[in-house]
Amino acid sequence: MTDSSPALDASGLTRLLFHDGPEGPDAHGRWRKAISTELFRHPGDARAEERWRLSYDRLRALNGELSSPERLARDPRGLAALHEWAAVVDGATATVAGIHYNLFLGSLLDDVISPSRDVSEFAALARTGTFLCTERGHGNDAAALETVARYDRERDGFVLHTPHEGAQKYMPNTSPAGGPKTAVVAARLLIDGQDQGVFLFLTPLSDHRGTLPGITVTMLPERIGSPVDHCVTSFDQVFLPRTALVQGEHGRLSADGTFTSAVGSPRKRFLHAIGRVTVGKLCMSASTLGGCRAALAIAVRYAHTRRISGPVAGQRVPLAAHRSHHARLLEHVAIAYAMTFLHREVTERWVTHGPGERDEAERLVAVAKGWITWRARDITVESRERCGARALFPVNGLAEFAANADGAITAEGDNLAIWCKAGAEMIFGHTLAPEPVKATGREDAADPGFLRRAVAAVERHWHATARSDLRGGGAGDALGRWNNASGAALGLVEAYAVGAAADAFASALARAADPAVRAVLDDLYALFLLGQVDSRSGPLLAEEVLTAGHVRALPRIRRDLTARLAPHLAALTEAFDVPEEHLASLPMLTAP
Repeated sequence: MTDSSPALDASGLTRLLFHDGPEGPDAHGRWRKAISTELFRHPGDARAEERWRLSYDRLRALNGELSSPERLARDPRGLAALHEWAAVVDGATATVAGIHYNLFLGSLLDDVISPSRDVSEFAALARTGTFLCTERGHGNDAAALETVARYDRERDGFVLHTPHEGAQKYMPNTSPAGGPKTAVVAARLLIDGQDQGVFLFLTPLSDHRGTLPGITVTMLPERIGSPVDHCVTSFDQVFLPRTALVQGEHGRLSADGTFTSAVGSPRKRFLHAIGRVTVGKLCMSASTLGGCRAALAIAVRYAHTRRISGPVAGQRVPLAAHRSHHARLLEHVAIAYAMTFLHREVTERWVTHGPGERDEAERLVAVAKGWITWRARDITVESRERCGARALFPVNGLAEFAANADGAITAEGDNLAIWCKAGAEMIFGHTLAPEPVKATGREDAADPGFLRRAVAAVERHWHATARSDLRGGGAGDALGRWNNASGAALGLVEAYAVGAAADAFASALARAADPAVRAVLDDLYALFLLGQVDSRSGPLLAEEVLTAGHVRALPRIRRDLTARLAPHLAALTEAFDVPEEHLASLPMLTAP
């Protein structure tokens, strides 16, 4: 790889990447600075239990950066930014922070019906908050969970109980690590024997002496990725005061014990109760986004510092000199930029959506979560492979990223499940993309506009196919009809996600003021689109959106784009702004 191009100003790219709402880069600068301190360096060969405690020490350090933890809990953009940067150095810290601020504290603050609660202990982290929803027997079908909270009229409170092993709360961070803990527990509210649906209940779990009476916490085996103190938790006739019920429009309990709800179905009440999960999806996406960008920054720096034998005897060249090496990294850098711009757009859409736009905004968050976290895993795996054996050691900063992405793929709604829901809604609840114009062969296959229209054509192809497949299923067999259409519906969701990412990339391009930055991003945008179109050339040929000549030209266009972008690979990842304190602490990047 030769470098005759002028040096690219990475700071211009950084400003575009972290253009995020009214605060702009300031929303990210606080957290970038926080993870630059010595507390956030890798702990070496520390045992899992030590790392559990460290994640809570780091959580307290992050809390110290806040003037108001309550304000952060109400700020989806700020919560996502915290996850984006904490995950650069420690996925476990991102996990416990998201649970405490979003799922726990946020759920309490969203309750504007109950008398005001004193949350000062939680804001000061004298007690850490956790969230208990899924059960051994109920993961993606958590609406069917079986933990119960029976209203006791005589004592004017609730009796929280785990009726059998399958109803045990599975994987919450309820161990003694981090000190005393309090949870919001999802349980089925029973009033006079009638099931009113699932609600959240504020439940103290432990104090400085250990778990409280009636509560059993059992550690789970160590899992892959950054260690979190995951446990199984159960309740044996635990009494809670009336104030434990987290209320909302989905349900309230009057002073005389009368239950009322503005939400008719128990399933919808459950979705209201766990409404914080949507912001959690944004946070999961953000954590893998920060992780995969850090992985690329590490891999690219290694590619430029690691030297190997060249084609001439006695010659040593950097790994980055080889097209087989830097081309793979560049393709993933292009995807990482698209992921980042998409996340900014989706977060903005969620923060600003109106009352009648909530369903569509929630679906967009879910679609983006699936696409970003799946792509993040691809990027972290590729980055690790490009660094060879050294990257297998966690101390070198890469080994845990892929497993952390696996965790995000499962958390806050398993990706496949939430994409199936989105696909089912979109079959008839989403507008068909415009009918594509058949290709003549004279179109320029390197033109981003042409490539973007091809992505839209793929979306239309799968959308029309899903509608046809659904109608072709057996009458009276809802599951059979869905099974018949599910493959095409998932294809629709993926194409829609890619199109949304492409549009977000184009919007960011329009804000690029520096001509040099704009030129490089133009090529990176084209490289992103080219990869998406190339992998879908079959349906595009079938729909006559591409010609055989276009398909034959794609490898050459990709090669030319790669050659132009290769000299800028280092600047493109320097723009990710991963703290030098972190990179300089990784032995792989400093040892010969």
